[in-house]
Amino acid sequence: MKARSLKELKKLRQQFAAAQAQAAKEAQAAQTRQQAQARQRQSDHALFLRAIGAVQPLKASARHEKAGQAARPAPLPRQRQQDECAALRETLSDEFDASTLLHVDEHLSYLRAGIGPDVPARLRRGQWAVQRQIDLHGLRVDQARQALAAFIAAACRSGVRCVRVVHGKGHGSPGKTSVLRAKVPGWLIQKHEVLAFVQARPPDGGAGALLVLLRAA
Repeated sequence: MKARSLKELKKLRQQFAAAQAQAAKEAQAAQTRQQAQARQRQSDHALFLRAIGAVQPLKASARHEKAGQAARPAPLPRQRQQDECAALRETLSDEFDASTLLHVDEHLSYLRAGIGPDVPARLRRGQWAVQRQIDLHGLRVDQARQALAAFIAAACRSGVRCVRVVHGKGHGSPGKTSVLRAKVPGWLIQKHEVLAFVQARPPDGGAGALLVLLRAA
């Protein structure tokens, strides 16, 4: 029995030694392959350099200005904004007659053609949260028209859907009549971004403000 145990132990040692030898052989083979691949990459790189010849690094900018001509400065965002405001202002006419497009019962409202008839009521109930507001109090007509056009354009670019436009009730105006209150609805109707608007509820400004629903971006 003892002789048999020694024989089995010897056999296990031989198997262990054989496994170690095989592992060492495979490791050596892997190292040889890696070295061969590295030599091949170096050879390929050297061959590539000989093929393309001498090279010269590019300058930071390959663009050359004509002699005596200064580089044109980048346009200022402020000038672009002024140009946009001017273009928007020109699209809003004071001669536009909005009376036939407004719905007037106990509250003033407007609905663009093709929009669901329930939209004004939903807008008045506050289904769309007011995300931005502009107050036109104290502005002259030209200033208010420009400010409103720029405000609507900026809101649409930002993906805003519902805004409040405060035009005032005219309590401080000569004759107690608000000029802007009469003009703002006509300006809004001329903007294709405006889908609907309603007179605000008393907590939101009442007759001195409009809630405006804008087209989705």
